[in-house]
Amino acid sequence: MTLAAAPTAGTPAPAPAPAGRLIDQFERGLDAPICLTWELTYACNLACVHCLSSSGRRDPDELTTGECKTVIDEFERMQIFYVNIGGGEPTVRSDFWELVEYATDHHVGVKFSTNGSRITAEIADRLAASDYVDVQISLDGATAPVNDAVRGAGSYATAITAMGRLADAGFVGFKLSVVVTRQNIGQLDAFKELADRHGAQLRLTRLRPSGRGADVWDELHPTASQQRVLYDWLVSHGEDVLTGDSFFHLAGYGDPLPGLNLCGAGRVVCLVDPVGDVYACPFAIHDQFLAGNVRSPGGFAEVWRHSELFTELRRPQSAGACGSCGHYDACRGGCMAAKFFTGLPLDGPDPECVLGHGEHSLAARGDADPPKPSLDHSRRPRRVAVAMLPRRPDRACDESPLAGLGRDLRRG
Repeated sequence: MTLAAAPTAGTPAPAPAPAGRLIDQFERGLDAPICLTWELTYACNLACVHCLSSSGRRDPDELTTGECKTVIDEFERMQIFYVNIGGGEPTVRSDFWELVEYATDHHVGVKFSTNGSRITAEIADRLAASDYVDVQISLDGATAPVNDAVRGAGSYATAITAMGRLADAGFVGFKLSVVVTRQNIGQLDAFKELADRHGAQLRLTRLRPSGRGADVWDELHPTASQQRVLYDWLVSHGEDVLTGDSFFHLAGYGDPLPGLNLCGAGRVVCLVDPVGDVYACPFAIHDQFLAGNVRSPGGFAEVWRHSELFTELRRPQSAGACGSCGHYDACRGGCMAAKFFTGLPLDGPDPECVLGHGEHSLAARGDADPPKPSLDHSRRPRRVAVAMLPRRPDRACDESPLAGLGRDLRRG
């Protein structure tokens, strides 16, 4: 599989970066991922229109409790100190809290994303007492009409109730996670106030045309003028607002935002899905970015260290059509998944390139249909009862693979 075309005449390859920089080591890949997302189930009690994994229905072949514990054992041996757990709604698995407790007991911290529907007062108390578990509440509108149009009727009230329970329990610093859309970008200050009021930290992420998000991307992704508003707002709020390197495509406006500012797919980032398939990126659930499966001989370590896909991703990539752009070193061509699922070449500009090159590429694409996600679990699942556990993680990988490694390094 070819991920990026080789440099052609008139298309300069990216200039080699100075030797010794940490970011250069990351481009070549590490022995273990720094930020690993693990979707425990595709089952979900909501049906968000932009769900990147097209969740809803449980996959009957998802990893068993025993298999999940075997994977956690491997994470411990690889010294993967932090796992981002999602779904679907991960708490609908009847063994969810058992697995979280097993992970923390084996030196693997956990941050899980949830719609909040199963955060009871008792669970909030136990989470607040934890040292190795962090919580991320998803909300995509600072008001019910904006949020519920995306996440479903009643989901705003559910999330606010969960945040209130966490705050009442004394859980300081849990995350309020917002996917930035055309409809909610005018509510950035309101989101910040909402997070501050609950003792939470605001985390903004980019809308990708992945999963069901591909169907609504045209109507939900921010306009060019809104992208500028977002960049200026993020600059003014510095590191008080987390972004998880979602917005490095905005670097063409000026200084890069705090973080890695590099596509970490297959280098420092990857996804393990509910059936054990390993993808290069949580936003690229497609056969083209499937590296292997944890059930295969050698397990996750073999996939991460030796898969053909990850080996190719770690080779120097051509700047392609972006090679002549003076901003390439800042934005690195943008998001691989955003390009792929809008039908653009991987060595071309991001569809939301701030200089407008993405718009030209989209226009040149014509009526050609972009790739579709390989999997779709979009069906409402049955509800599953859950239990609970204790402890909250060292947050070194909260939002950036470079978190805690120094301000200068984090700015690449």
